Amino acid sequence: MVAKLETDSLTRVVDGERIVDAVSLSVHESNVLAVIGSSGAGKSSFLRLLNRLDEPTDGTVYLEGTDYREIEPQELRQRVGFVPQDPALRPGTVRENVGVGDRIRDEPIDDERVRRLLERLQLPGYEDRSVDDLSGGERQRVAIARTLYVDPEVLLLDEPTSHLDTETESKIERLLEELIQTDNLTCVLVTHDTSQAERLGDRVAEFDGGAVVAEGTPEEVIA
Repeated sequence: MVAKLETDSLTRVVDGERIVDAVSLSVHESNVLAVIGSSGAGKSSFLRLLNRLDEPTDGTVYLEGTDYREIEPQELRQRVGFVPQDPALRPGTVRENVGVGDRIRDEPIDDERVRRLLERLQLPGYEDRSVDDLSGGERQRVAIARTLYVDPEVLLLDEPTSHLDTETESKIERLLEELIQTDNLTCVLVTHDTSQAERLGDRVAEFDGGAVVAEGTPEEVIA
């Protein structure tokens, strides 16, 4: 069976340093790969390569068996959505942020889609709220809605709960689990929290020095 997302010797070298070093991993459809490791291990750098936010020095990524260099970058980033650690919301309303892709293309925002997404993410009626008035957890949910708005097949999550309190973290995790299951999303989750990797990951890859040093089930890797 062809993996939904697969990396083949994926490598990125910056100033002579191999920050991602010949990584070969695969993620099957509707599965979650949790990526763990210490700070500076290359986790976030690896994630950014998966939809060409950064370019690999060597190796490549396959999306359903197709080399992602054969896919137009705009199409690739629609199919492989990225939720950054910092939501990086733009000044304006929640609606404007969720539909920012349409705004950039000078197309009308699908208000009904925005409404449904916000309801799913437990933000009903937030369309006209200023993003300046949102809590950390609300901002993260708006960032997730913004990515889901374009209906991605793969969701890349970079430390999605790292700056949140325990209660809000649990709420975001439950929402992510529900979204992944309901929408059959394939997910790559970068986290510093091994317990979160155990809770959410179908498989876990541990990074050190830009390379994968362990890969398997959560029980195999984290134990």
